[in-house]
Amino acid sequence: MRFLRPRRAALVAAAVLAAAALAAAAPISEQFADAKAPRKVHFTHTMSSWPDPGVDAANGSHVALLLSPNAGTIYDGSVTYAADRPVRVMVLHELEDGELLGQPAWTVDGRTHYAVSLEAAPGSASGSAEFTGAALALHAGSGFAVTASVDGWIRGEPTSVVVRAAPAGPEEAAPLDLARGEVPARIPLRAGLHGGQELLYIATDSSDEKYAGMISDRQGWRVEHAPPLAAAHPDARADVYVFANGVAGAGLRGYQAEVFSSTPERPYEYSALRSVVEVEWKLGQSAELLDSEEAVMRAGNSSRVVLERTGTVVNMPQVKWPGGQMPVRGNATGDGNATGGGAEGGAQVMELDEELMYATFEARRGWGPDGRTAYHILVGATPEGPAGVTGATHEPALASTVPGAAAIDAYHFRNGVPGAGPLGFQPGIVSAAPGQEGYSPVQRVYIAEWASDPDGASVLQTVADVEALEEAGDVDVVLARPMHSDYVVNSPAVDPFQEAAGGEADDP
Repeated sequence: MRFLRPRRAALVAAAVLAAAALAAAAPISEQFADAKAPRKVHFTHTMSSWPDPGVDAANGSHVALLLSPNAGTIYDGSVTYAADRPVRVMVLHELEDGELLGQPAWTVDGRTHYAVSLEAAPGSASGSAEFTGAALALHAGSGFAVTASVDGWIRGEPTSVVVRAAPAGPEEAAPLDLARGEVPARIPLRAGLHGGQELLYIATDSSDEKYAGMISDRQGWRVEHAPPLAAAHPDARADVYVFANGVAGAGLRGYQAEVFSSTPERPYEYSALRSVVEVEWKLGQSAELLDSEEAVMRAGNSSRVVLERTGTVVNMPQVKWPGGQMPVRGNATGDGNATGGGAEGGAQVMELDEELMYATFEARRGWGPDGRTAYHILVGATPEGPAGVTGATHEPALASTVPGAAAIDAYHFRNGVPGAGPLGFQPGIVSAAPGQEGYSPVQRVYIAEWASDPDGASVLQTVADVEALEEAGDVDVVLARPMHSDYVVNSPAVDPFQEAAGGEADDP
């Protein structure tokens, strides 16, 4: 089921196929087909592969989707590619009910099936191929990076895409060029513990204003007050154990490092939204370092410590954890500009300095509900396709924030005025900003599209602008629904121009 705001339910497009599990990665978000006539498609795109979501996919196999499947859509053309390892060209062909007769097929849900044309193994690291079919991908037995050029035609309508388009060439320079549209945000890293090993995280938001102030003072970098986080569904949260006394250290309260109940190593157990459980050693007990949730529970069960659920929820995205980390793109330049070319680069972290304890993220400029500038970073997303493409951490628990107060609305523009927005057009707009009671770092993404005259579009800067033009029928607004799931992001608002003092703490 697609969830739309009730007053605009009539604007929803035809339902996206469940088989479009990888649609979020398609690099054609600036091109939209007219169902009545074929349209030209031409692009060059560099991307990283991700695990094949097909039900019967070989264990460890990866795909890079170039043209996404959608009901009734046919692509015809040629592809040229260069990869860092041998890959095979994979073409999908839509099957109607009853047409599955034992031929090789691909499905993500066991219901909608596609016949598969797959180039014979072992494939090649570079090559060209002609194709006709309902989707186009490159395939390999494990992860790979590839640059591919596609030249062809679309008959039908491609699936909605929810990642930024490839940057325009010199002849297509974006007319909307905001000053400091993408800037580096240097954020203090903090050390935590999980399963006896160290992890690194950032703290960006707190449901409790006093807690936000306490963390801000401790790390010398502002944590925003986000009251709606307290209303996040329990399934959207995980636990963090904060020590109120005991072993001295660089923790939030001046004692040992925080203990986390989960990491992104197991995505379906992980959430950056942490319910704070304070741990206090009882009088007369000999405090020791507790380095795992199991150790904390044992100390609690033996009555050595008191565990108190505070009701506070803090946004604590992990940047590095045992067995993995967020992708790192490069370094920030010295002139206040971000490097790496935006979200399509497959990484949100520009620099990770474990010695000085800070991480530099790309902060993208957009607008709050009243048109004031707001900078946001991207740390988590669901479903997995958009998360993998943008370099955000896959955070399935975000889906449990909607419907509910914990998630605010974000509008991403799919056509209109080109610019540095998430989809390659004008900057996005969010329905609440820091300083407002309704602010939350969790955003449910809507796609806004000029319905009648995109070439004559103007720049929209407020939620009121969007709603007025939506009501007039000039702009269509629908939920972004890749993989038949709400596109929800953990995208904290930050002030990128404050100085990060690093994650060191004073002695208690």
